[in-house]
This record gives sequence, C-alpha cells and structure tokens, in this order.
Amino acid sequence: MSIVELKQVEKKYQNVHALHALDLSLNSGEVFGLFGHNGAGKTTVIKLILGLIEASGGQISVFGENPTHASAQQIRSKLGFLQENVSFYDHLTGLEVLEYFAELKGIAKKQCADLLAQVGLTLASKRRVRTYSKGMRQRLGLAQALLGKPKLLLLDEPTVGLDPIATREFYQSIDQLKKEGCSVVLCSHVLPGVEKYIDRALILGKGQQLAAGSIKELREQADLPATLQLHGVSTECIKEQLVKSTAPPQLAGLQKNIHSNSDGSVSLDVAMADRMDGIRYLSQLTQLQNLDVHLPSLEDLYGHFIANHLSHIGKPEVAL
Repeated sequence: MSIVELKQVEKKYQNVHALHALDLSLNSGEVFGLFGHNGAGKTTVIKLILGLIEASGGQISVFGENPTHASAQQIRSKLGFLQENVSFYDHLTGLEVLEYFAELKGIAKKQCADLLAQVGLTLASKRRVRTYSKGMRQRLGLAQALLGKPKLLLLDEPTVGLDPIATREFYQSIDQLKKEGCSVVLCSHVLPGVEKYIDRALILGKGQQLAAGSIKELREQADLPATLQLHGVSTECIKEQLVKSTAPPQLAGLQKNIHSNSDGSVSLDVAMADRMDGIRYLSQLTQLQNLDVHLPSLEDLYGHFIANHLSHIGKPEVAL
C-alpha cells in the first residue's frame, strides 16, 4: 500500500482552478520531488496531504486514511512538516521552541538536544530565536519537523535561506531519513543539488501535471540531447571526422550541432540513444585530450517541460 495516494484530485478556490485531475503516489522510504513555479499548485498538494484543506474532487489517502476525517487524527504523530516561511516565538530560545513543539506532539523532550545537534544549532540552543539568522530559523524548523521520527516528512521550500554547505548537509540528512524508512515529499523551485537525492519527480504547471517519473524516465519523455564536450580538438577537426565514410550513419548531419566554448573546448549535441556511438567514434581523434558527457539535468528537464507548457497556454505563470 502507498503511504500517500492522490487519484484524480481537483482543487478549486472560487474562480481559480488550483489542481486539475492530479494523480500522485508515494511509497515507503521514497523521496518524491514536487516542482513548479510559484502558483503551480505545490503548496496546495501539501495542504491536501496534511488535511488542512479538502479536495474539490477525487480521492486522497494518507496511511490509508482520508486526512480530513476525524479518524485520521491518529496519523498526525507520523507526520512532519516544514513550511516555506517558518515563524517562531522570538522571545524563546531555540531549545525552548523545540521543547514546546515536543510537548504539543506528546513527544519526550530528550529528543530536542539531539535534533538541535543534528541541524547544527547546539551552540545557539540557548540563544533567543530573535537573534537567529534566516538560515538558522530554517534549520530550527527542520528540527521541529523531525520531532518524533516521522514516517512522512513534507518539506515546502526547505533550503530557503541556507548557504551551499548547509544545503548539502540538509540533503544528506534527507538521504539518511530515507535509509531509515521515512518517506519525503520535497517541494522546491531551487533545483541544483536536488537531483541525486530524489527517487521520482512530479512537475506541475498551473495545477496540471506536466511530467512525472524518475530522472531517467523524465529524460526519455523530454527527449533532450546529451552534450559531448571535447578538449584539445577544433570545430573543423570534428566536422571532418563526422563526414568520413567510417562515421556511424546516425551521427551524419550533426555538424550544425557543434559549438565552441569560452574555455577552448568544443561541444556537440547528440541524441541520447546515439551518445555511446558518438563517444566511441569521437574518442578516436588523435588530438583529443578529454571528453566529458553531460546528460540533461533536472534543471534542463524542468525548463523544457515548463517552456513547452507555456508555449501551449500562451502566457506566463502567475503566482497565487
């Protein structure tokens, strides 16, 4: 059984159709990325899973329960949530804030010190929250979300305000939670660094599903080329090699896909299915010093699906 299941879920706010027939499933121990511009419907999905709002249509199941029903109260202890803009009582210390939330959740306060250490706030635990930076508040919010070792963690823009090192440490924490069997829904529009930590992704645009699947599956759906970056050879040398009779037929006509880079290297865009043929053939160039392969990143895929969506609707995304 899936931890979370959304089937043909709709959500309408007066004249705004926030979600259109959305399907989503989340398995145990899976990290699921939910991506889209502001107003795409990401936060609406999280609120539906938490039971904070009701769907206008379709079915929602969280741990086998409808999250808005009274019977779903028992699943609250299994949930952890970090919202985009965290807010705490400024006159309390970091430790006092965490102990307060632990009491609300009915969780032993002895967890608090360990969680503060986990998010790097031990030295600031006795300081009042009003002295915390935005990044420190975000880490305190993550510690709050981890209280009680939740089985489902919902994170809405969790790396806002974190520096690159703190962001990397955050994703390492998510990876550890996954290994412990926690399921994670991660909403973000900051994509660099996310790719290697998620199992599957769903890309939303104006409440509609634009693409879904693993990174491999998204690459297949997008059909974007791989880029071969060659060092030590010229554009003319590569063009000459591609027109030789020994060149694989699927590489013929790629001369127009060659472009020079500022570092002196030359890049060639090749269909994903043909990239190994391209690597094998071009590696024969005698002057070649190095050959790098760049597959479409999550950021590339996101940009492709969003651009394709906007070209169809003919107008930009509007934040709600």
